[in-house]
Amino acid sequence: MDPLAALLDGPRAHGAFLLRSVLTPPWSLRIEDRAPLTVVSVVRGEAWIVPDGGEAVSMGEGDVAIARGPDPYLVADHPGTPPQAVILPGQECRTPDGGHLTALTDAGVRTWGHGADGPVVLLTGTYGMEGELSKRLLAALPAVLVLRAADWPTPLVGLLATEIGKDVPGQEAVLDRLLDLLLIAALRAWFDRPDTSAPAWYRAHEDPVVGQALRLLQHQPAEPWTVAKLAADVGVSRAALARRFTATLGETPMAYLAAWRLALAADLLRQHPEATIAAIAHQVGYGSAFALSAAFKREFGASPQHYRRRA
Repeated sequence: MDPLAALLDGPRAHGAFLLRSVLTPPWSLRIEDRAPLTVVSVVRGEAWIVPDGGEAVSMGEGDVAIARGPDPYLVADHPGTPPQAVILPGQECRTPDGGHLTALTDAGVRTWGHGADGPVVLLTGTYGMEGELSKRLLAALPAVLVLRAADWPTPLVGLLATEIGKDVPGQEAVLDRLLDLLLIAALRAWFDRPDTSAPAWYRAHEDPVVGQALRLLQHQPAEPWTVAKLAADVGVSRAALARRFTATLGETPMAYLAAWRLALAADLLRQHPEATIAAIAHQVGYGSAFALSAAFKREFGASPQHYRRRA
């Protein structure tokens, strides 16, 4: 499992908030929900995204934006429009002075705004959970990125717009997967752009040797890996693998594996509160609960039990 897939593993979009907004200018929403990642797409009309302390970015029909939290940002018809609503953690909506919101109301299935016929239609999908594995991904993203429809034509925005208003059995699962597809396709397109500095772990998958080694470590963390065993499975010498891996990723294979195992353990602690430390240790490649606890405390400054309680 690579960091891009790790973002969508476990909670995936099951914990996401998905909404269609139908708006009439002037409109402005201040987002303070502290969500790790939010996807915004424009189905109709135009919008601006203005990160706090950052440059305002315009969006047109078919464009897709990804906003990285937890810092606040503005979504509006114009950067200068004062906020009409503040979106707080848990998707609680308030007026800027903290009062009850009446300007924007329920307008149908998964829809809110000024009415059904507003000139602006936005789709918003918010991922509310962040894991240790996905931190590698989130750290590689700017505060806001926008993919233009002209540069990245995709049928997913239109398909999501069609499906979001349906109220039929199984529809939540359909929307979850569509949102996941839109996010992962957008991130791939962003990292593949020639003007984007893709993270080393993403570029490494293109290397036939390092990419294969990475996939083995990520998909089989419980294996008793050594550099020699990994090199044999990849089909190169131990020295060649160590040299190429370190040059590509900036760390040795065993250092990468150790960090991956601990990040995976941290996410398992959060996602499976009923699992024992020993079971998690076995799942990520540690011989005992004690061995995992010692390494975990060095990495995170807390024991697995304390980390789980805090999370």
